[in-house]
This record gives sequence, C-alpha cells and structure tokens, in this order.
Amino acid sequence: MPEISYKELKKYLQQHPNDPLAPVVLIFGEEVLAKSAFDELLDVLVPPSGRSINYDLVDGTRENIHEVIARVKTFSLMPGRKVVALRNSRIFYTGSDKSRLLENTRKAHAENDIKKAAGYFLSMMGHLHLSFEDVAGASRAQSMGLAGTADGDDALIDDILAYCLEKGLSVPSGAGDSRVLQRAVENGFPEANHLVITTDVVDKRRGLYKAISSKGLVINCSVPKGARRADRMAQQSVLVEKMKSILAPAGKTMDQAAYMALFEMTGFDLSIFSSNLEKLISYTGERSQITTGDVQAALKRSRKDPVYELTNALAERRADQALFFLGSMLASDLHPLQVLAALVNQVRKLLLIRDFMDSPYGRQWQTAGSYDYFRQQVVPAMGDYDRDLLDRLESWQGMLAEDVDLKAPVSAQKKKTRKKTLSPDLMIAGNPKNAYPIFQLFKKARGFTKDELVNAVGLLHAADRQFKSGAESPKLILEKVILEICGTRTGSLVP
Repeated sequence: MPEISYKELKKYLQQHPNDPLAPVVLIFGEEVLAKSAFDELLDVLVPPSGRSINYDLVDGTRENIHEVIARVKTFSLMPGRKVVALRNSRIFYTGSDKSRLLENTRKAHAENDIKKAAGYFLSMMGHLHLSFEDVAGASRAQSMGLAGTADGDDALIDDILAYCLEKGLSVPSGAGDSRVLQRAVENGFPEANHLVITTDVVDKRRGLYKAISSKGLVINCSVPKGARRADRMAQQSVLVEKMKSILAPAGKTMDQAAYMALFEMTGFDLSIFSSNLEKLISYTGERSQITTGDVQAALKRSRKDPVYELTNALAERRADQALFFLGSMLASDLHPLQVLAALVNQVRKLLLIRDFMDSPYGRQWQTAGSYDYFRQQVVPAMGDYDRDLLDRLESWQGMLAEDVDLKAPVSAQKKKTRKKTLSPDLMIAGNPKNAYPIFQLFKKARGFTKDELVNAVGLLHAADRQFKSGAESPKLILEKVILEICGTRTGSLVP
C-alpha cells in the first residue's frame, strides 16, 4: 500500500470505503497533524460507540512491543474491527538519537507533560543501556555521554526519576524491538485486527518501515523544518490551514498583521500556535475579529529563535535585533559558548569574504551584479582564492614544522596529508553548488572594512578569555561584543 500525505487521507478514505483497511498503519511527523490524522482514521475504523470494547490504547510511556503484538493477535470478544493503538511510539529511535530524545524530553517537561517526558527519557536510557542508578548520581552526564547538557537538566532528570519511581516505570530494553515488530507485521495479524502506530520520527531505510509500507499504510505528517524559502512556505501553509480550522468553528477571523504578530511570538510550533489561538478565542469574547493588540496583550513570546537570526543581525550590524535574539536564545537554555562559537564562525566568514573582495581575485565581484552573474563569474574566482589560501596555509605549516626540528623537515607526503586535513570551514566556497547563502553574505560583508573584522576577531578572542576567567556574566560579555562589532559608523551598510 502507498505512503500518502495527511492532506490526502480524507480523499483516500473516500476512495476506499468498502476495501479492507490496512492491518497496520504508521502515522509519522508533526505531532498535532499526526493526532488529527489518527482521530480521522479511528473514526472510520472504530466508531465512538464501539470503542469501549474494540479499541485498545497502549501507553507509549510503557511501550512493550511484545505486549502490543499479543494484543493485536488477540481476537475481540465482540464482532467488528479491533484497533490497537501505539501512540507516541519511539520504535524507530536508536542510540544515535540520544540528543533528539533528550530535546524531546526537555520540550515535554517544559509543557508540563511529565508522562511524555518520562517516556522519551526512558527510551533514551534503554537505547544507552542505562539503569536508574547510572543517571541518579553525579556522574549522570558521563553515563549519558552528553557533554552539552543544559543548566536545568539536573532538576529535570531528578523530576522524571521521581515520577518513574512513583509510577513504577521500568527502563525498556531498547534493543531488538524494531526487528520483533517487523517480523510480526510480515507474518500478519487476524483479518479484522489493526495496529495503528504514531511517532514523530521514522527511518525509511529500516526493515520495519519497509515492512509496514509493503503490508500496510503510511501517513506522512512531516513538515520541513529548514530555513529555505520552500521550507518556510510549507510551514506557513500548515499554520494558515490550522488557524482556519480553529478560528472558523468559533466564528473568529484574524487579519494578516495579527497572524504575523502571532507567528513572531511562536515560530513554527503547531502545538503552541494552536494553544495560543484557543487563548485568543477566549480573550476576545464576543468579538469576531482578533487584532494585533489582542495578540500582544494576551500572549507571551515562546518562540525559540534559530542561531542564524542572531548571526544575520550581527552581519547586518543591527545591534538592537542582535541583542534581542541573544536574550531569546539564552532564555531558551542555549549555552553562551555555543553563541560565542556562532559569532566567531560568522565573523570568520565575513573576514574571508572581505579579504577576497580586496584581493586580485575579487575583481569579478560587482555590487550590483545578479545572482546568476555571481554564480557564473564570482564562484569560480572564489575557488581559485580558496586553493591559493590553502596552499599558503600548507606552506606556513611546513615552515613551522621545520622551525621545530630543522634536522627533520616535513616530507612531501606529510605535507600532502596535512593539506587534506585542513578544514573546509577555512574556505569561502565550502559548498559551491549551494552558492546563494554565500551571495547573501557577500552583500553583508560590504558593510565592514577588513580592519573592522580583524578587530572583531580580537574582541571575540578577548570574550573567550573572559568566559574562562569567570569574572563577568557571560550574557554581559556577549552583549558588549555585539555592541562593539555592530557599532555605529557612516555607511555601515550599502543599500
């Protein structure tokens, strides 16, 4: 059977009213969309009047694949379809997904859903073969193998462990469950019995996914999370569709300005976006129109800004926006050292581009040139510049090695090896096939002189030393650096 989009589900069900429905259905992707697809499917499989007997919901927190399979293979006491639902499953997760599982744990805990948070955390423990004792002591960060844990993780983990002990929850095995379920799907279930699985992530390379897509139905509820124009348009389309589905039954409308104010506060988070719409419906009472003022008065900003918002603001020398995004990211528990690393990376790129512009290779660059011109004329020159730069770096490294031991100069073979190990981050055109982001960065680099960017490197280096001394607040250090780099000068950005 096919993989279909959640938008195609209604049409699919209408086109197959009398066909036997799939013995196993996998619904994956955005949680809010997956829940909506699940509810729509369940209404067809088991009407509300028959759910007390023919519908069996398995708690994802206590995910036990052997128990799930046993329930699907057990015949119902009453005639008709029987549905076993495994909601919020983590069957496709592996040990390499520990960072994602921890992030989902944090998100669920922040939303006061301790039950879901415990499910994600227990799944991570299972895949890492950890016991409660391993994560209860001072060595938990080492046991979990996650050096980048946030400051609030200790309290979060203590909270989850207390909940698990109170509810008598145990650590799942984590290993082999996927293969066990795959064999069960391939062997088949009783004719009138169905298994419905919802999850936020799948791996289409896995045998389990291939078995389900062959024997059952897959409903794709995923939404691209990138920053490309196509991704943003897809996100906006989903949000507008969700907004209409919530406001229309309540007899409410929202103009473009109010929608944009709401989006600015939430970003692409369907759960918070939907919750905020419900708050606005209650807040406006009998009024049918929701205004920008209502959004600002009734809601608090919960959006988690990506790092590129900060680095773009810095590159455009917009100090006010850069400080705003800095505060937002630090409030979201992003470590100050991660912010500093992002600023260093951006300034380094700007400095390389500015040096290219001032070099003989930069003769091809034209301020008013189109993107097509940039791609055809400037990108090849950037490649020549990068190769020249790497040759110079190799030569410098060779001279340094010879200074260390004049009697044992570096061999040509070692020089060749060293050249291969130089990081592509040292190049402007690290990925020349995707040149548009570089084109945009060229426009921003015009707003700096080379001396200003060299000075910015020194400021960031000094900030790194201040971080390590612990003499001042990291937030204050970063704010000072941003203000000094952005600065105010005549002609800071060429329009």
